[in-house]
Amino acid sequence: MTAGSPQREGAEAFTAPELVNQRRYEALRAYYVDGLSYVQAGERFGYTRWAMVDLVRQHKAGKLELFAAAKKPGPPPGTAPAKYRARGRAVELRRQGLSTYEISARLAAEGTPLNRTSVAEILAEEGFGRLVRGPQPEESISPATPGRDTGLPRAQVPGFAAWPARLESTRAGLLLVLPDLVALDLPALAASAGYPGTRVIPAVSWLLSLLALKLTRTRRVSHVDDLLADPAAGLLAGMAVLPKKSALTDYSYRLSHDHQHKFLAALDTNMIGAGLASADQAVFDLDFHAVMHWGHDPALEKHYVPTRSQRARSVLTFFAQDSGTHNLVYASADISKATQNREAIAFCDHWKQVSGHDPKMLVMDQKVTTHDVLGELDGRGVKFLTLRMRSAALMRHINSLAPADFKAITLDRPGPHNRPRVHEDKAVTLTGYPGSARQLVVTGLGRDEPTVIITNDQDATIRNLVSQYARRMTIEQRLAEVIRSFCADALSSTVNLNVDLDVMLCVLAQALLAALRARLPGYASVTPDTIQRRFLETPGQIITSGDVITIRLERRAYSPVLRKAGLPDTPVPWLGGRTVRYEIT
Repeated sequence: MTAGSPQREGAEAFTAPELVNQRRYEALRAYYVDGLSYVQAGERFGYTRWAMVDLVRQHKAGKLELFAAAKKPGPPPGTAPAKYRARGRAVELRRQGLSTYEISARLAAEGTPLNRTSVAEILAEEGFGRLVRGPQPEESISPATPGRDTGLPRAQVPGFAAWPARLESTRAGLLLVLPDLVALDLPALAASAGYPGTRVIPAVSWLLSLLALKLTRTRRVSHVDDLLADPAAGLLAGMAVLPKKSALTDYSYRLSHDHQHKFLAALDTNMIGAGLASADQAVFDLDFHAVMHWGHDPALEKHYVPTRSQRARSVLTFFAQDSGTHNLVYASADISKATQNREAIAFCDHWKQVSGHDPKMLVMDQKVTTHDVLGELDGRGVKFLTLRMRSAALMRHINSLAPADFKAITLDRPGPHNRPRVHEDKAVTLTGYPGSARQLVVTGLGRDEPTVIITNDQDATIRNLVSQYARRMTIEQRLAEVIRSFCADALSSTVNLNVDLDVMLCVLAQALLAALRARLPGYASVTPDTIQRRFLETPGQIITSGDVITIRLERRAYSPVLRKAGLPDTPVPWLGGRTVRYEIT
């Protein structure tokens, strides 16, 4: 609008706004944009001079909210429209004697789907207690959820005389791990570890029931209900049906760290024999992983959680990876801040028990242990390769180096950062470390700051040392694969010893999939979740005839790979010695 032109109809909404925030905005705009004084802007919009001064002061301090913040799509935070819509119907169905499973299924059939967790929350808010099942058969065969857990048989070793001749399974591919389970001699591993059994279920079946959760990417023990109706998971464990969540949880609380420690020692011995771990090279990558606890348990210590970039209440776990095969060989969760620095020593003791000698070299991050423990490793004759913290004095030393003090090396790896430059100090002193160590200052690895490597290996070439530490990054990749594939980020318990069982099962599951991967042509370097998705989740039929159990897998895109795998006919001890045979359609 040009100067002097008459105002258009409706201009009073801007010259005399009724809303408080709009009036404040127009007053501030007149002061800042139109250049009016405090008095002039105040007279135009009904403010005194001091009211305008205070308005400008609040705006400069960021204390004024003139516009409502943009809202995210969806319902406002703290509201649950789906729960609100289904609340009345959920209460009505509970009064009919239906469980949370049945109510959830009934709501889905009626077009108002609600998961069983939300149903349970509604019932708890309305004052309903847990539903106690009586002996009446109609309470276990409600048409709302045919085949749900209350209608399943008790967990027990099956009588194969009454076993159905043919069963359909959505996870028949899960039984592909049976030959390698037998090759690792799982019954002997369980016996050497001293795992307890019960009158109905032997120790091997308990372990395999928990292992089935890992192999099927079932996030928590409480989600075992998703596997109860599938015969493949039960057959893997040598049972008609897996134990329920309460039984599995109760069993896990009977175990101790000694059970897991003995099992891993026996497992590593068999892994060496099967070529899944190398005894001669004996170079291992070490790292911690904090499993975050989603609650407020004061008994748990706070550890740094990388995914959250902060310290949070969590259970600290420790893993060791064979550098030659990239397979995990050790895990522990019985760790506190007071003992975490000595986990490297605990692993050396473990490996000496397994192989008869200490590891040749440990490759680790700077936060895995202390200089005192590095001195202890040196005294045992164990080589180490780790990083050094960049202190102010060290940075002054690095900044004083001239370009001529560095020499270029070539690394055997793809990418743009395969020609770093290295400066070597033959003997540096470290606080708390007896004697001197070898130090390498490396630039050109794609980082802004130099990487400072320290080692007690005086004989290895610079190229080999830098390459060895660069390969250490594979343990971080391997841990990420384990976390994703076996749900290692889902805290099974706030009790460290229970998580100890959880991470031991991750090591066993990873070893099994590594063995299966070695049978599959072209799959030598794929991740565990790829094996799970393409092969273990293959549907099929389980056909029992006499002493032979045939696993007939349905045709899928990756069936030609399975045909070339040469899966052997395998007698399985925990299936009564029956032979498992595979047919790939």
